[in-house]
Amino acid sequence: MSETFEIWAIVELFGHAQIAGRVTEQPIAGGTFLRVDVPGTGGQEPFTRFYGASAIYSITPVAEEVARRAVNVLEKRPITVWGVVLPERELPAGDERSEDN
Repeated sequence: MSETFEIWAIVELFGHAQIAGRVTEQPIAGGTFLRVDVPGTGGQEPFTRFYGASAIYSITPVAEEVARRAVNVLEKRPITVWGVVLPERELPAGDERSEDN
């Protein structure tokens, strides 16, 4: 019988990064990843991140209240989608293209 891994923790990652939240295991693409569900705070929506085992330095189990306070201190943010809108430019003279090409 296998136990379900589910704890509140502060996770230390290689590169001196930390993240806090509810931690579980989740199989993805044939491997097992650490799932960190970061709770929402006053100015931030809750979000989830997944980490492979090789990215993790340590996991410190803590009480839920401690993890929630750590979220405020660590100030991790979800990844946002952004892009660059390039200005349109005119084609040089003699470089005419039809819409069929």
